[in-house]
Amino acid sequence: MHPHLAIEHDFPLKSLNTFGLAATARRYLRVSGAAELAAVMADAQLASMPRLLLGGGSNLLLTRDFDGLVLHMSGAGKDIVGETASHVLVRGAAGENWHGFVQYTLEQGLGGLENMSLIPGTVGAAPIQNIGAYGAEIKDVFHSLTVFDMASGMVRTMDAAACRFGYRDSVFKHADGQGLAIIDVTFALPRAWQPNLRYAELAQALLEAGVERPTPQQVSDTVVAIRRRKLPDPAVIGNAGSFFKNPVVTREQCAQLLAQFPALVHHAQPDGSEKLAAGWLIDQCGWKGRNLGAAGVYPKQALVLVNNGGASGAEVLALARAIQADVHARYGVMLDPEPVFV
Repeated sequence: MHPHLAIEHDFPLKSLNTFGLAATARRYLRVSGAAELAAVMADAQLASMPRLLLGGGSNLLLTRDFDGLVLHMSGAGKDIVGETASHVLVRGAAGENWHGFVQYTLEQGLGGLENMSLIPGTVGAAPIQNIGAYGAEIKDVFHSLTVFDMASGMVRTMDAAACRFGYRDSVFKHADGQGLAIIDVTFALPRAWQPNLRYAELAQALLEAGVERPTPQQVSDTVVAIRRRKLPDPAVIGNAGSFFKNPVVTREQCAQLLAQFPALVHHAQPDGSEKLAAGWLIDQCGWKGRNLGAAGVYPKQALVLVNNGGASGAEVLALARAIQADVHARYGVMLDPEPVFV
């Protein structure tokens, strides 16, 4: 094994996943950049082990111990790296805390990320999930990212087209992106900023606060207040945020559901499809506030599964499966989980 790599054995992962689930990794390495990844791939023993790339652990469900090598992407640093006539380019290293990075851009007087304030996780993990909130997504402000290709040992830059962004999706969640470790991400933030108030809840909160022409910081502060009111703090109650994606159905399927369930919450999409509210579906099936063992559904938001204390990954998984089965039986819709199951 490579003598210069600080490999740790039987490493506890409980503090590295926001669900707070107990699990261990057979091998663990804190990674600050491409050099360590190259050293891993140059070591025959390490290169042959199953690998798990870990960021903030906020989109992860550990169902068991990991019999392989965890590569904890912990690179730090953030800076303005370029400018165009219309945008300012800001780069963050993969290990930077996402919310901290958003606040950094606001401190520089730059808007564009404020609707995604307080989303847990790291900068490097954000493009993988194409994270989004309150009408904004990573792809809207994305410029490029740097990856280390574990197969070729090369460092390369990828643009938005190469990342294949979709709804809570990207190339990194598919087979041909599994060996790509994100080193840093660059965002193009607009000089001519306009608030994104498409979500009625956000617009109404600003209106009630008497803010008619909000600044990016005011939008961020309002998003933070809403999220803190509705969602549990992972430091207090273990969770991974929204556990299920909002399902997208055809217009015809939505019409059939509306005929049977007139109160169905749905949102028309630009391509003619309809996005349903997963939280509403789960709530209607009676799951809000219910527990299975030490795992449960958050009483204030049915989309969030929680660890009430001492839950195992298997318990959370059993709860998720039960919810999926009930929603499918009642509405004919299968909910897809957001977290990665390990």
